[in-house]
Amino acid sequence: MFNVLVVDDDFYVAKINAHYVAKVPGFRVAGIVHSAAPALAAVESGGIDLILLDQFLPNESGLSLTRRLRQMCHDVDVIMVTADRRPASVHEALRAGALYYLAKPFTSDGLRSKLEAYAQLRGNIDEGTEMDQARIDRTFGALRTPDAEHAIPKGYSERTAELILRIVAKYGADRQVSAQDVSDLARISRSTAQRYLKYLAGNGKLRLTLRYGDSGRPQHLYSGL
Repeated sequence: MFNVLVVDDDFYVAKINAHYVAKVPGFRVAGIVHSAAPALAAVESGGIDLILLDQFLPNESGLSLTRRLRQMCHDVDVIMVTADRRPASVHEALRAGALYYLAKPFTSDGLRSKLEAYAQLRGNIDEGTEMDQARIDRTFGALRTPDAEHAIPKGYSERTAELILRIVAKYGADRQVSAQDVSDLARISRSTAQRYLKYLAGNGKLRLTLRYGDSGRPQHLYSGL
């Protein structure tokens, strides 16, 4: 069982990320914190295998905390989970020793695939037997191998799909949203919104609910997982 510390200054996002982690067999949420100081304290208390670490934290950035953890020789792994898509930040994460850089927004399936890859990586390393080059290559590439199963199909824009996921996550937190809601908020046609919402729901990234009214025709409503 891998113990995961979720670190995000947004209380709602931290709760969602912890919910995603808890759904993956072999992983346990060991704690949720919202800034660098309690994150470091949790690591120093022991028992943390992996940190899901946001970049934008109060008082100290996630990358700064990652560098400090390495300087202090703490035996803990870090996966950055952040909306910071700047090339310099991605490069710095590699230099600081982060295992992977997962850009927000992401889905439950997206995080699950990385956690499963992490478990595979740890299994390769923790086995203890001498590693040949093929096994070394698999270990180093485990978290960086593209997940073809979840690649966006031809005719769809990854940027538009991510925008719609963000809209549903933000506005669907308190209520379900319709294709017309998404159309208005994303400034795309209603038919395009319907097409993307249907794709995202069919791919397990959104939850679809049918609401029946007086007309007998169901209204399609969407919410996050």
